[in-house]
Amino acid sequence: MPQPSAQVTAAEISRIAGVTRATVSNWRRRHDDFPAPSGGTESSPLYDLVEVKAWLGARGHATTADPAEELRTTLRLHQRSGSLTGSLLPLVLAAARCTPEERTALAGLSDPSLIVRAEGASADVSDLVPGAEAVRFAGEDIDVLRALLRCVDDDATGEAALAVLAERELEDSSAGGTYRTPAPLADLMARLIPGPCERVLDPACGSGSLLAAVARRGAGALYGQDTVPVQAQRSAVSLLLTAPDADVTVRVGDSLRSDTFADLTVDAVVCNPPYGDRDWGHDELAYDARWVYGVPPRAESELAWVQHALAHLVPGGHAVMLLPPATASRASGRRVRMDLVRSGAVRAVIALPPGAAAPLHVGLQIWVLQRPEPAGPERKSVLFVDTTEAGGSGDRSSAASVATATGTRGARSVLDWPVLTEAALGQWSAFIEAPDTFTDDPGTARAVPVVDLLDDVVDLTPTRHVRASRSDIAPVDLARETEEVRRRLVAGAASLGKAARYTDWSAAGPTPREWRTATAADLARGGALTLLRTAPESRDSAGDASTATLPVLTGPDIARGTAPSGTPGTLRTDTAPVIAPGDVVVRAVAGGNGAMARVTDEVDAGSLLGPQVHLFRPDPARLDPWFLAGFLGSAENIAAASTGSTILHVSPGRLRVPLLPLEEQRRYGEAFRRVHTLRAEAARATELADETARLLAGGLTGGGLIPSPPPAAPDKTSRAESA
Repeated sequence: MPQPSAQVTAAEISRIAGVTRATVSNWRRRHDDFPAPSGGTESSPLYDLVEVKAWLGARGHATTADPAEELRTTLRLHQRSGSLTGSLLPLVLAAARCTPEERTALAGLSDPSLIVRAEGASADVSDLVPGAEAVRFAGEDIDVLRALLRCVDDDATGEAALAVLAERELEDSSAGGTYRTPAPLADLMARLIPGPCERVLDPACGSGSLLAAVARRGAGALYGQDTVPVQAQRSAVSLLLTAPDADVTVRVGDSLRSDTFADLTVDAVVCNPPYGDRDWGHDELAYDARWVYGVPPRAESELAWVQHALAHLVPGGHAVMLLPPATASRASGRRVRMDLVRSGAVRAVIALPPGAAAPLHVGLQIWVLQRPEPAGPERKSVLFVDTTEAGGSGDRSSAASVATATGTRGARSVLDWPVLTEAALGQWSAFIEAPDTFTDDPGTARAVPVVDLLDDVVDLTPTRHVRASRSDIAPVDLARETEEVRRRLVAGAASLGKAARYTDWSAAGPTPREWRTATAADLARGGALTLLRTAPESRDSAGDASTATLPVLTGPDIARGTAPSGTPGTLRTDTAPVIAPGDVVVRAVAGGNGAMARVTDEVDAGSLLGPQVHLFRPDPARLDPWFLAGFLGSAENIAAASTGSTILHVSPGRLRVPLLPLEEQRRYGEAFRRVHTLRAEAARATELADETARLLAGGLTGGGLIPSPPPAAPDKTSRAESA
C-alpha cells in the first residue's frame, strides 16, 4: 500500500531546502511545475511533502536540510511513525555511545544487517530506559533508522535526535505544557543549591535539563519522574549520555498521585512543575502525609509540589523550584504560605524577567526552600530578589511576542543571563553567609523579617518588598546623576542624527535582485571562511588559568551592540576561541530585539567567544566582513536556518551568502556598516531617553527634585531707569 503523505507549509519547505521563505515564494510564482497546494487555505496553503521532495530533488535542493530536519521529515512520511518513535529512544542511547568510526560502519551495512544490529543495540540498553519494550524493526523502517544514525552522527550528544523524537511523540499525545527549562536557567537553579549535594530528585523531570545541570555541579545520584512516558524516556537517555558517571534512575508516573520514590530522601530537589493544574488529585490526596503545612487548595497545585519537594528532603536539604508569580500572592494559598514562612521553610524568592522560560510572557519566580531541622537555627528572615532590571533589555511590554518556527520576527526582550545569574547568586550568597546582617540593596534585594510577612495576605512577591524610592538618595546626588544622563542623551541624539543622514542607496529596479548563493558550510569547505564555536562544558573539563579572567562576548552583547560583558564562569576557557578584529559573530538563538550579527573590532579583540554565539572568520581576500555580517544576520536568512518551537536555534552551516565579486561585496559591506551604526546609535539614544525619564519621574515623585520656579518678570521701574 502507498504510504500516506504529510503536508508541509511554505516555511517548512524553506527549512527542508535550506533557503529563505522569499525564495520559496519566488519558486511558486516562477515555476509552473511547482507542486500545487493540496490543502490549507489561500493565505496559508499546505503542500504534499512527497511532491515537494521530488520537485526539490530534481533541482538539487533535497539534501540541504540538516540531519535533524531530515529525521523530522522522514518520520512524518513514515506510515507507522506514531508507534515507532518511542521505540527509537533506546537506539539513540546506543548510537550516541558508539564512536564515530562505529557509526560510520553501521551506516555502511546492508538494510537487513542494519535492522538486525539496531534491534540488538536497542535490546542491550532497553532496561536503562523506563517503559522501553523489545522492538522489532521492519524493512519499511530502514529510512527512519538511517536518518536517525545521520542525526546522531551530526550531534553526538544525541540531543537533536531526542528532541525530534519527543516532539513527534508529543504531537500525537494529549500532553500539554511540556516545555524544556532553558539551559541558563537550569544552571542558575542548580547553583542556588548551597554546597555540594550527592543525591538530587526532580519529581517532574521533563527532558532532564535540571538534573543535567546539577550533575555538572557534581551530583552523583540522579532521580527523576515524569507523568509523560516519552519525557521520562528522553530524560533517562539524555542523562545517561550527559552524566555518564552518575547513577541515573528515571521512572514514569504522576509524582503527586503515584510517587514511585515514596521512601526516598535526598540532599536537594530541583523542579519546574506543571502550572495551573486543577486536576492534580486534590480530593483523593486530602489526607496525604506530605501536607505538613496545610492541605493545598484545589487551585494551588504548585503548593502541592512545594510540599512534595520538602517531604523528600533530608533535614536541612534544599529545594529550588520554578513557580508562577500567582503562587506568591493568590488568596487561596495564604494559609499554606503562612505556615511555610512561619516554619522557616521559605528561604528566598527570586523574580525573573519575562522570557526566562515558558510561558514567556510571564515573569516567573524561583523559590528556594529548606526543610527545617529539629532543634536547628531559627530563620528570622526571607530574602527577596528582583532580577527583572538586571537580566533584561528591550521593551518588557513586548516580551510575549516570540519568534516562531515559521520565521516570524519576535519582539521578545533579550535576557542577559550572565548579569541576571550574577545578580541572583550574589545576593543569595551574601544572605546565606550572614542572614541576620544582610545589607539590603534598594530596588534589587531585601531581607524581610518573618514577622513582617505574616499579615492578612502573606504576599511573597519580590517586587513588593524590594521596591526602592528616590527619597533614599540625597537630592544633590540625584540632581547631579540626572543632569549627567541628560547630557549623554543630548550627545547620543546628535550621533543618531548624524547616522541617519546616510542616503547612499537606490531602488534595484522593477523587481528585486536575485542572488546565486552558497551556504556557510560550503564556503567553509572551500576555505573562504572558518566556522568556530565554543565547545560545551563537560563535568571533567578544566579551564585554562591564563584565560580565566578574559571577558566573554555574549549574545546580548551582539544584540545591544556593546563590548564583551560576560564572565568565563563555567565556560571551557581552554577551548573557547579568542576573538580577533574582523571576525563575524552571530547569535545562536534567534528572536528578540537588536542585531543578530556584527563585525568584531579592537574593543572585542582578545575576548572569548560565548557559548551561544557562532563565529565566522572570513578570508579577507575572498570575503568582506561587513558584507558577510549583513547577509548572515538578515531576518529571512536567520529564519530559514533556524529550528525549534519556542526557542529558535540557528544552524550556522545553513546560512546563505550571495556569491559576488570582492569589490561589489565591499560596497554592500559599507552600506551594512552604516546600517549597523544607525541601529546602535538608536538603541543607545533610546536607552538614555528611558533612563533620563526614569530619573526625572522618580526624583519628582520622591521629593528629591522640584520643578524650577518660573523666571521673574522684569521690574518696570528698572526698565524705565535703564531706558
